[in-house]
Amino acid sequence: MAVGSREVEVFERSRPRLEAIAYRMLGSAGDAEDAVQDTYLRWQAADREYVEIPEAWLTKALTNICLNQLTSARARRETYIGQWLPEPVLAGDRMLGPAETIEQRESVSIAMLTLMERLAPAERAVYVLREAFGYPHAEIAAILEISDANCQQIHHRARQHLAAGRARAGADASAARRIVEEFLAATLSGDVESLVRLLTDDAVSVADGGGHVPARTTPMVGALAIARFLRTALRPDLVERYVGGGTLTAHVTEINGEPAVLTLVGDRVVGVISPELTGDRITALRVQASPDKLDRLTRRWAATHE
Repeated sequence: MAVGSREVEVFERSRPRLEAIAYRMLGSAGDAEDAVQDTYLRWQAADREYVEIPEAWLTKALTNICLNQLTSARARRETYIGQWLPEPVLAGDRMLGPAETIEQRESVSIAMLTLMERLAPAERAVYVLREAFGYPHAEIAAILEISDANCQQIHHRARQHLAAGRARAGADASAARRIVEEFLAATLSGDVESLVRLLTDDAVSVADGGGHVPARTTPMVGALAIARFLRTALRPDLVERYVGGGTLTAHVTEINGEPAVLTLVGDRVVGVISPELTGDRITALRVQASPDKLDRLTRRWAATHE
């Protein structure tokens, strides 16, 4: 069925919300864009004369597409080389969606997107729609074609799973940025003692190289081990060997709503280090170095720093 200008306008009004939902569900901006495009194709083919509430129809279509992707992603990640981490996005990217509430901001952090990988597809869908977008249980139940009571049980179970892996209270925004700036300075200088002081004793570092960039296939545990590794991680000769020539630069910037370290070689983003804070110390580092997951960030960084 042909799509008129009004139907296109209806879809485009919903696109930012659909992208933000899909990104939280899938942890990948590229996959989110694909899911939204597939939703548009379904919208194009639908008998829209019988669609009473287009926004609800589009949300249901998108959610079903994401559920299918999450199911197949679980199988793909069994053969993924090394650790899988979400695709980071720069501040201002509409994939981040609404950020008015604590729940909305938290739901898109790298730490939470990583934790949500533990959830079953239905748990993740319910959690995202409820916590980040405020959908009532009755509407989520209709989207998933389950009972209201079942929806509430799934939501409760999802919250329990996430609470078990969530860090204790982090620092406020200004303190968090200061800590990350101190972390970057210590890393660039190779100051192991300062790094150890910034890290909790049981800190964990996880890196995703996507099979393209050398990265540990298991997490690194312990402040001293991580500090010793970081002492040499940004050495120019190692950067040259693994990511090609060019001048290495590093910046503290906002990624997924929180301060993170962005590393570039020339104008290409080659890594993102996302610290997770507990009080005034770093309890986890998530290092995204897979080129496939840094293309979008590279483009947006270039567009905002011309």
